[in-house]
Amino acid sequence: MTTTTAATRTVFLLAHTGRPAAIRSAELVVRGLLRCGLGVRVLAREAADLPLPEEVELVPEEAAAEVMGSCELLVVLGGDGTLLRGADFARTSGVPMLGVNLGRVGFLAEAERDDLDKVVDRVVTRAYEVEERMTIDVVVRSNGGIVHQDWALNEAAVQKVSPERMLEVVLEIDGRPVTGFGCDGIVCATPTGSTAYAFSAGGPVVWPEVEALLMVPISAHALFAKPLVTSPTSVLAVEVQPGTPHGVLWCDGRRTLQLPAGARVEVRRGSVPVRLARLHHASFTDRLVAKFALPVSGWRGAPH
Repeated sequence: MTTTTAATRTVFLLAHTGRPAAIRSAELVVRGLLRCGLGVRVLAREAADLPLPEEVELVPEEAAAEVMGSCELLVVLGGDGTLLRGADFARTSGVPMLGVNLGRVGFLAEAERDDLDKVVDRVVTRAYEVEERMTIDVVVRSNGGIVHQDWALNEAAVQKVSPERMLEVVLEIDGRPVTGFGCDGIVCATPTGSTAYAFSAGGPVVWPEVEALLMVPISAHALFAKPLVTSPTSVLAVEVQPGTPHGVLWCDGRRTLQLPAGARVEVRRGSVPVRLARLHHASFTDRLVAKFALPVSGWRGAPH
């Protein structure tokens, strides 16, 4: 394999190499792109698990974000975890991400494993559109100072650590307290994340084009513990009470931080969106029905 490429158009490929299906899919996509004259780059540490032609450029992990910035597209093959890993690179580089779902639901994906030929054709002919998805920026404060900063595409979740004791929290929106209770956790989500952890916790499904922030309690012991939907300019805060056991912060289920008692987690609209490449013009309604296999038989539609 070589470390340089003369191709004027280059695609970065990210795959879940622990899955045989992803390895086979990656080989098909790579060979299809190379055959059409596009250059392909992959992470060097993934290359050993992929049957790659010599023309593929290998990129060290520490140089991935910089190198990816000169690519036309980031193609990600895998389940939700791999797609969120790809979103890290997409956000940092500003390159659109095209996801191919090899997992179960895959709301972030634009294609399924049976669509690989179509994916290659659309990439080669540039027959895709790019849309921006809202992210959230996360700040953790303790003892009056900032101890951690992070971001998420789907959600930031404050959760209990000890299974036998609840996490005591007070919720705040735009600098004003809303309510407090004991719970298993709180999910602060984007519209994109409304079909992920927030959905499992009982939150509403929010269409991606709606600009809003969500705050969804998990197993709260309170009469008023409903999901809240706020303005995209709102600042959400979760305060872990001093007398409660410490909690944990999860961002997109990938990055974690131990939260001491008394910690404060602030969530606001992210300063940098994630760009997603879209192949289809299908409505989000159709995507929702397909992903969750919702029963729609008997629907007659509007009268003509």
